[in-house]
Amino acid sequence: MLLDSRIVPQAVAKPRSFVGLMALYESNYLRLLHLIPDLHTIDGCYRSRVAGDCDLHVDVLERCAYTVTLSLTYYFDTEQGRVADPDMRVRAYLDGQLAESMRVSGNHQHAELRRLFKAHSYELDQRWRRNTVLNKWLEYLSDQGHLILAR
Repeated sequence: MLLDSRIVPQAVAKPRSFVGLMALYESNYLRLLHLIPDLHTIDGCYRSRVAGDCDLHVDVLERCAYTVTLSLTYYFDTEQGRVADPDMRVRAYLDGQLAESMRVSGNHQHAELRRLFKAHSYELDQRWRRNTVLNKWLEYLSDQGHLILAR
């Protein structure tokens, strides 16, 4: 399901521009809402299991009146121990219907994630990079059938 179709563009946004970044945040929010329909009320720790994919771990880190901050990750067992990858902190702005990747771990086990993170260095580029990764990952999670429901 393409949730992006619900976004009504107000203007043509250049990729890697501030306006384009806000459109990406809108898309992230819609994808996150598809993954977590109870986003406005969810609290605690959750795990989504689907056949053929890693378990998705979602922890609510902070809940305020207009925001919710989540941790989204997969866990992998390696020779060095348990590794979270990607380990992403996401803040959803409930009133503005935006979702932003605030942080993502820097030690990626996957070559494609390493490539994306080496490609850019400035603040706007970093935000684009983090949120593009979030957007693609949320799309992948939805395609795999992951779903987080409040208990």
